Amino acid sequence: MRSEMAKSRKVFRAMVLLGLVALSALQPHGGLWAAEGYSQTAKYIFYFIGDGMGIPQRAAASAYAGKPLTVDTFPAQGVTTTAAADRFITDSAAAGTAMASGTKTKIGFVGLDPDLRPVKTVAEMAKEQGKKVGIVSSVSIDHATPAAFYAHVPSRSMYHEIGMALVKSGFDFFGGGGFKDPEGKKSKAPQGNVREAARAAGYTLVDNRRDFMALKASPGLKVIAVNPWLQDSAALPYEIDRRPEDISLAEFTAKAVELLDNPQGFFLMVEGGKIDWACHANDAVAAIQDTLAFDEAVRVALRFYEKHPRETLIVVTGDHECGGLTLGFAGTKYETEFNMLKHQKVSFQKFSDQVLKEFRKQCGDRCDFEKIKPVITAHFGLKFTGDPQTDPLMVKPYQEAMLREAFERSMAAERVKSDDPQTYLLYGDYDSLTVTITHVLDNNAGLAWTSFKHTGAPVTTSALGVGAELFNGYYDNTDLAKKIMSVMGLAPKVVQMADAA
Repeated sequence: MRSEMAKSRKVFRAMVLLGLVALSALQPHGGLWAAEGYSQTAKYIFYFIGDGMGIPQRAAASAYAGKPLTVDTFPAQGVTTTAAADRFITDSAAAGTAMASGTKTKIGFVGLDPDLRPVKTVAEMAKEQGKKVGIVSSVSIDHATPAAFYAHVPSRSMYHEIGMALVKSGFDFFGGGGFKDPEGKKSKAPQGNVREAARAAGYTLVDNRRDFMALKASPGLKVIAVNPWLQDSAALPYEIDRRPEDISLAEFTAKAVELLDNPQGFFLMVEGGKIDWACHANDAVAAIQDTLAFDEAVRVALRFYEKHPRETLIVVTGDHECGGLTLGFAGTKYETEFNMLKHQKVSFQKFSDQVLKEFRKQCGDRCDFEKIKPVITAHFGLKFTGDPQTDPLMVKPYQEAMLREAFERSMAAERVKSDDPQTYLLYGDYDSLTVTITHVLDNNAGLAWTSFKHTGAPVTTSALGVGAELFNGYYDNTDLAKKIMSVMGLAPKVVQMADAA
């Protein structure tokens, strides 16, 4: 009996030892995420945020491209939760604040905790360390996600105040979209003109490709660079609609790196903001192409990393999923055909704003469904003659009925009201014909949508470089900021602005 007990104790001790070895193997190699910071520090930090880019958005973009995304090849891969302080499904303001500062906050709050106290961001901390700081976004530069890195306001809609906070931040480079309320027309307390204030603060403002490409690094240079065409809400055009004279997200990123590079290092946040907007409208192709454009911007950072592998950290994540994108549709059962998505030539935005507008102008009072069919085929590839059994681009009879009804609503310029549940479920707040076309195309390709809003699904985080192993595993979005703080050599904690004075 005693020998059996002794044998059991030996087995138990062996199991405990093996468990401890296994746990130690799971710890980050080369350092720990501890109160005093990571054992190594990164001189250069890239923080990429795909707005609305959940796991299905990344997977769909990879399938569409026929190869893994750049971010899929990174050695560290984690899963990140996204809930806000007061709602399971977050918005970009609460999510951006969590990712920038490490604190949960309420929906709509920017740079504030739930009690309206300002919290310091990793970008502001980097500036205090002597690093240069850059913020790039494909949406307006005063939108929720970029604002979360430099502004502290109780409402994400305070665009004028956010613009003024941008000027006061002293950050070295802002690039992408423009300002939504530069003159304070929608503000209760206008503070002047944001652009004039920026010039007075020493910023160089450029709004065309030639001047943008001519920018060269120089001592004290601070830049606000805006794309020449702002398609909607002061944002860059969707990648699918981008013209040769427009500046891509990758080009904004490359110029930021060129201008920010210096002996003290830099912090650069890049947002792919229109992934989210395309998903709100249930336009899979526009979302996919913006995801690929975002991934191309990540490749810019990767090339920089290859020159500075021991000094650089790249973190790529999303703030939330949007649209409830599903990689599978009941109508196609197990079948998917991503190649058919490549027949779409324009975004929902361009089709609604330009193509349909011109169509209505030309047909006048004689707009009928037969006339719109060739227009739909030309811009989305969907066909109205042929065999649906052999050609996935063929519109099925029930789909044509849906398109006809949506066409009648669209030609009548009907505004879909969100308080009408039945019509809202069909069209959201978008043009009825346009969103029905993208639904039909996406469904026939084997994709579907469950929402016109965000969802609570976790997102994927990928990392490469100094401290990348910290980003393996399953963790909350507040931990992203804390892990980055740690790799910056700082204590990974929420910092109240008053406490950091």
